[in-house]
Amino acid sequence: QIVLVSGHLDSWDVGQGAMDDGGGAFISWEALSLIKDLGLRPKRTLRLVLWTAEEQGGIGAEQYYQLHKENISNFDIVMESDEGTFKPSGLGFTGNAKARDIVKEIMTLLQPINVTDVYDSADGTDIDYWMRDGVPGASLRDDLSKYFWFHHSQGDTMTVQDPNQMNLCAAVWTVVSYVIADMEEMLPR
Repeated sequence: QIVLVSGHLDSWDVGQGAMDDGGGAFISWEALSLIKDLGLRPKRTLRLVLWTAEEQGGIGAEQYYQLHKENISNFDIVMESDEGTFKPSGLGFTGNAKARDIVKEIMTLLQPINVTDVYDSADGTDIDYWMRDGVPGASLRDDLSKYFWFHHSQGDTMTVQDPNQMNLCAAVWTVVSYVIADMEEMLPR
């Protein structure tokens, strides 16, 4: 059984793509690194996917889906961060009411960093195939007020990234992915 965390490599036109979507790729990598460094071993596999070709029609996501869809019942949740890694506020979530209640309970663990909201739907080009077929999905929600200042511009460089805000995003990704991966049962569908 698999909990999938992801971001994509998106710098194909201008800039470095550090915020869009290098930040999402980084916090996904960091979540798994933190869990490993803490010596935690969840009941399910945590899988990191760094998608490619999202801007060219989601070719990487479609290829991955085609290769793994026969095991769709083993995918517990698919998580994608693709809206920057600014100050987080919570998660977008797509799934049934029982699964949403579980995710809301998990998010209460993040009260010390004031990131507890669960929004109506997850967004993510790379996880859409899975959510369409009933796999619960989550996307990071954060402060988008500066997102389009840098989105696909020469200004999307590492200087855009605030290490403190990225650490908060990584904390959200780590807690949610680990807790779901370590629950007794998969999220309800």
